[in-house]
Amino acid sequence: MKKIILFLFTFISASVSAADFTVTSTTIKNGGTLTNKHVFNGFGCTGENVSPALKWENAPAGTKSFAVTVYDPDAPTGSGWWHWTVVNIPATITELKEGASPKTLPKGAVEGRTDFGKPGFGGACPPQGDKPHKYIITVYALKTDKLDVNGEASGALVGYNVGFATLAKASITATFGRPAAK
Repeated sequence: MKKIILFLFTFISASVSAADFTVTSTTIKNGGTLTNKHVFNGFGCTGENVSPALKWENAPAGTKSFAVTVYDPDAPTGSGWWHWTVVNIPATITELKEGASPKTLPKGAVEGRTDFGKPGFGGACPPQGDKPHKYIITVYALKTDKLDVNGEASGALVGYNVGFATLAKASITATFGRPAAK
């Protein structure tokens, strides 16, 4: 009976802690619309391609590192579009400054290959005239200090590895669309 009570207490404590994990941004409003600053420069888009400022808090006990992803589930690919993946962010880091990719990422952090074909942040760039797309920015608290991926790892491979190591995750979502050509 004591083992069952201890298990339930541990499970409930972990669940409460995971629920407290949050991410915020001073540059992107949750539920808002992305500005040109966070839009890709290429593929017909003319944005500044600057990675967002992110800050997270209340990571659960046992967190050994963090990962960040930016994903567009609305891309007309059948599998969405990976705009940014960063892993191996040390547990002592709780924020990324705006424009961190690739210049000021923490030592040891690794950016995976986006669906634009190279590592680093790739801003929003939905097809012209398509409905506004959702951009889901997620910070993951991981139970491992390092994932074995490099700059050639696809978003799907990073996501697979992150999935097995996640203790908690927190997301914000913003949208962006491009009007049809005249």
